[in-house]
Amino acid sequence: MAHLRPRHRLALAVPVVLSLTASLGFLPSAASAAPAVETSAQAADAPNLAYVVNTRLDHWTINSVKKAINAAGGTIVVTYEKIGVIVVHSANPDFGPVIRKVPGVQSAGATRTAPLSPASTTDEGAVQYLSKEQAAKTAKASAAAGDSEPLEADQWDLPAIGADKAAKINPGSKDVTVAVIDVGVDDTHPDIAPNFSASQSANCVGGKADTTYGSWRPVDSAHYHGTHVAGEIAAARNGIGVAGVAPGVKVAGITVAEPDSTQLFYPESVVCAFVFAADHGVEITNNSYYVDPWLYNCMDDPDQRAIVDAVNRAQLYAQSKGTLNVAAAGNSNDDLDSNALVDDSSPDDSTAVTRTVDPHECFDVPTQLPGVVTVSSVGVKKAKSYFSSYGKGVIDVSAPGGDALQIPETPSKNGRILSTLPNNSYGYLQGTSMATPHVAAVAALLKSTHPHATPAQLQALLKAEADNPGCPTDPYDTNGDGVVDATCVGGKRVNGFYGFGIVNALRAVK
Repeated sequence: MAHLRPRHRLALAVPVVLSLTASLGFLPSAASAAPAVETSAQAADAPNLAYVVNTRLDHWTINSVKKAINAAGGTIVVTYEKIGVIVVHSANPDFGPVIRKVPGVQSAGATRTAPLSPASTTDEGAVQYLSKEQAAKTAKASAAAGDSEPLEADQWDLPAIGADKAAKINPGSKDVTVAVIDVGVDDTHPDIAPNFSASQSANCVGGKADTTYGSWRPVDSAHYHGTHVAGEIAAARNGIGVAGVAPGVKVAGITVAEPDSTQLFYPESVVCAFVFAADHGVEITNNSYYVDPWLYNCMDDPDQRAIVDAVNRAQLYAQSKGTLNVAAAGNSNDDLDSNALVDDSSPDDSTAVTRTVDPHECFDVPTQLPGVVTVSSVGVKKAKSYFSSYGKGVIDVSAPGGDALQIPETPSKNGRILSTLPNNSYGYLQGTSMATPHVAAVAALLKSTHPHATPAQLQALLKAEADNPGCPTDPYDTNGDGVVDATCVGGKRVNGFYGFGIVNALRAVK
């Protein structure tokens, strides 16, 4: 089963964004950030901890630091020279403190707290597989309604954002690709195969891209999260199963989750994914996860600071190459514009400790990084999903992510999101993980309509064309127990529940 622990998203005021960008980030040149792959002999050392070492960008500094890494007992896995990130394995317990003192090293730290062994995904609850009986009932209802796909009658999320009508005007361009950075995508699924881009797919686990054919596929059916997300974005309108929000665009899979049952997303894998997507012409990335092992990465900790630095360099590089990055806000129902948050789940790869973090100094990655579109979730009634995190100044836009407490008038009466699963299956999931691909798909429709739009312009269009319900007039009490579960702050234009509003696919193609 996928790693289901909810993820938080932290508020970030403008001065902090500028500070983060100035201290850690940069907008790299448009030159390729393709890695320099090291020899297999180096990788055979079987060290027990992984690190990212972030340096100045000049060639002399990088070569000097690489020599220092070797001298300190490190084995270089891959070097991303254009962003100054080196992925290293080392068994030396003093590697971090030693390498941080090397001239030219701007930050360095361990990316995990447990030894390397010889999901942080943001779906809420276990998957519900669609039964044959329910599929037959839904197919009958779809046919009666004139829907093009047999299971479309259960996809309340499509008309909720005008995606069914948008598909008749412009289903999206084959020149636009959304890369699903996730646990793997089953491209053999008949609803995904017509739109899958193998040339823009890879396995980035460990920090180095493997483009062997099929390397992007999930290792087993328990790694279903990425396939569900891919179907939400671009399931073809081919008379089979379901339809995606943008059924005419391409979808790619970049695997970053560990292949075991933990399905953890380590920083070096995510760095690889952003760089690979950028260098392979991907227009939009979907990020329905947070980077492990820390739910929050605090800048006063050298290891966590290095994680923020490395991933930020990679995602800013992707932006500079024209890639818009879209990410999930998390399922904790937290007001992320708060003064303090309790993290009792980090590190999630060893023994967690309880700590109180300042959300202005400890960052959720990648959602809190500059330029990333942060997404909250709504149900069929356009109310904030009971699990979705929120916060004024934090959420950019919202989208259907499902809510089991908001019941639609569909054949299944299931308030979750129906989409594709591995092995030619279908099922329901809910979470900000499901809201995010709706936004990524609408962004793909916008890119199809405005092919020369930059990532910043696409984000502005998402906000401008969104529909904002405004803060609810009644207290937000999802289970009716008389206790207010969340407080919305803001007005009709922008607020903590919806950001600038619920995205609109129909407006995106007009």
